[in-house]
Amino acid sequence: MTQEPRAHATQEQGAHAPDERSGGFGRRVRGAISELLVVIIGALVISAVLRAFVGQMFIIPSGSMQTTLEINDRVVVSKLSDFKRGDIVVFEDPAGWILDRPAERTGLGKVGETIGILPATGTNHLVKRVIGMPGDRVKCCDPDGRITVNGSALDETSYLYTGPDGAQVAPSDWDFEVVVPQDHIFVMGDHRDASGDSRIHLQDGVPKGSNAFIPLDKVVGPTVAIAAPFDRITRFTTPDAFDAVAGPEEPAPAEGVVVSDGYGR
Repeated sequence: MTQEPRAHATQEQGAHAPDERSGGFGRRVRGAISELLVVIIGALVISAVLRAFVGQMFIIPSGSMQTTLEINDRVVVSKLSDFKRGDIVVFEDPAGWILDRPAERTGLGKVGETIGILPATGTNHLVKRVIGMPGDRVKCCDPDGRITVNGSALDETSYLYTGPDGAQVAPSDWDFEVVVPQDHIFVMGDHRDASGDSRIHLQDGVPKGSNAFIPLDKVVGPTVAIAAPFDRITRFTTPDAFDAVAGPEEPAPAEGVVVSDGYGR
């Protein structure tokens, strides 16, 4: 008599044990999935915040900055760092500079680009080197064929494009002289023969040449590094060519001044 209840209890426990084990396993799986979702969502939120306020990655779509930047390089742009003459910056198209836009991502690719886990395809962005800051007088060329900024000649041999034949492109194939307006910059590509930069737009806009200058609020930030491909990983610093450039002698004008635009005007 005293053993039967114990046997009955043991039998009941044995009957329910598989279900309890199954339920415990299911709870652990659900818990693990929930934790994973929290981690993923948290990572996406952090990535989106970093993209909005800290930095962003872009894909280089053209050869205008060769060989400093090659087509399809992935570059990191800082939104926290200031930039100065000589730095490479990414900026929004100021006034219809881009004629042939690359294909934009769609679907999940666009989502990944928006939250920052994929590099931006740069469909409305350009990348160029800052030659003139607000108030700077940028002129080409001195007797030795060099661009001058506030009267100081630039030795650009460290970054100008050099072709397969070993010949380096000229700083500019035509003369020009401008004074950069307040809150704007003057930019040029390193592959001068293949760059639709500020020089190309010195006759565009009203007043004439206004489209040549990039508003500071259009600048995403300086390009601080190449992140991919791995064999091209590089960290950028300001070239020594700009060390001797003094600041402008006068305050930046409200509107850009185009003294000459390369077309005899």
